[in-house]
Amino acid sequence: MKDIDSLLLPEINLETDDIIMNIAVRKDYSEIKDIDERKRVFINDLKAFIEEFSQTDESLEFMAYYD
Repeated sequence: MKDIDSLLLPEINLETDDIIMNIAVRKDYSEIKDIDERKRVFINDLKAFIEEFSQTDESLEFMAYYD
């Protein structure tokens, strides 16, 4: 199997009035045939990612930027 860092990963750019976020997706969602289910799983994974990030030291360091 190829090293994950050498693969061309799908990317998504999310933008609101307050945040621009660029995400490279490592998980292969192609095995989920139903597109609505695939979307649900992706959104749940995205929420879990954000929740995990909120618990890290990096999130505190990031917020310290505004001190």
